[in-house]
Amino acid sequence: MQNNAKTWYGAVALLLTIIMIVVIWHTLRWQVIVAYFVALNSVTMMYYLWDKMIAPTHIVRVPEVILHLLALFGGSPAALLGQKLFRHKTQKTTFRMWFWLIVLVQGVGVLYLLYKANRF
Repeated sequence: MQNNAKTWYGAVALLLTIIMIVVIWHTLRWQVIVAYFVALNSVTMMYYLWDKMIAPTHIVRVPEVILHLLALFGGSPAALLGQKLFRHKTQKTTFRMWFWLIVLVQGVGVLYLLYKANRF
């Protein structure tokens, strides 16, 4: 059942992100990279809200790996905001550890890109 949830939630997240990229791209004419981050962060925020809403029910929860993948691929600002706004996933130590590791890796990546950009 858990593998089906990972596949289903992952596929829906990918589909929502693609749809939002297309809509933003065609309506606002932004650059693709901006559309990607707006879409991905919107989907990430929706997933945090959805998971918080269904937590007390018997509905299959959003697997943590999906929340981490959304953060890893660029949704970490929305993930952090979702954690703060909805008070969701703030008590689970392993989840928080992985989340902050993702943010650290992203920070190092951004610093590296900035360093490389200034060398040329």
